[in-house]
Amino acid sequence: MKKAKVYFTKDISAESLIKLYDKLGRELKGKVGVKISTGEPGGHNFLNPKLIAPLVSKIKGTIVECNTAYPGRRYHSKDHWVTIKEHGFLDIAPCDILDEDGEFKLPVKNGLRLPYDIVGDHLKNYDSMLILSHFKGHLMGGFGGALKNISIGFASRNGKAFIHSVGATDNPEVMMQNLFDREQDAFIESMADACKAVIEYVKPENMAYINVANRLSVNCDCDANPPEPEMGDIGIFASLDPVALDQCCYDAVINSKDKGKKSLVERMDSRHGIHIVEAAQQHKLGTREYELVSLD
Repeated sequence: MKKAKVYFTKDISAESLIKLYDKLGRELKGKVGVKISTGEPGGHNFLNPKLIAPLVSKIKGTIVECNTAYPGRRYHSKDHWVTIKEHGFLDIAPCDILDEDGEFKLPVKNGLRLPYDIVGDHLKNYDSMLILSHFKGHLMGGFGGALKNISIGFASRNGKAFIHSVGATDNPEVMMQNLFDREQDAFIESMADACKAVIEYVKPENMAYINVANRLSVNCDCDANPPEPEMGDIGIFASLDPVALDQCCYDAVINSKDKGKKSLVERMDSRHGIHIVEAAQQHKLGTREYELVSLD
């Protein structure tokens, strides 16, 4: 497999997001979903609506998200809608909670751990997807980028429980009681299985990927009280290959000269976060080999 192109700019702005999207050369057609994390209330590192608004408008996108499997203000749709409004996303675009009206199963062909993925029913309504991710650390996955945004992100509440438990249960309450009763690599491979199911359903030619590497906390936007970032912002990365994109962002943190990177590097590596990239490449979802093209 030849190297994938990953485009980059240090300039974190609405104009740069559009420039990077245009550089990808892929027009997302039909009804376009923009998959983001709407962020747990209390947290403040999720993507700023003002940053993403012009790009979402340009592609006539609908912001899409699913409910969480842990208790909080995004566990039930009625509370999640309040969060979406409070965080400013309803001010910039139509929004859709994909599992508000149910869920359905997507087969995982030759899965490493899971026989199927469980996703929000409204996914059926979309023709193409922009995976717009905030790259940062994550308590359980090591880091969150495009691959996590696809796997955990499109999973319904029950689907998230199924992934986290490595297929042992689709009951969120049971999953939470036994959250750490699974082998770490198996959990990460389950995420890769879920990625495979979603990408094969939507189809690779109908997807594009952008990671914004700012507010680089060691914890995810699902954390209501994330630690303040210890390292500075890096920039925005974009690719048509989600594997290359996440590998590139991981490398950017590892190779950074920022002295504040230590905690984030420890978080990523202590959870073997890079294994989702390894497993996704094994699934032929992309390549870890990339050419970084700077637009600066």
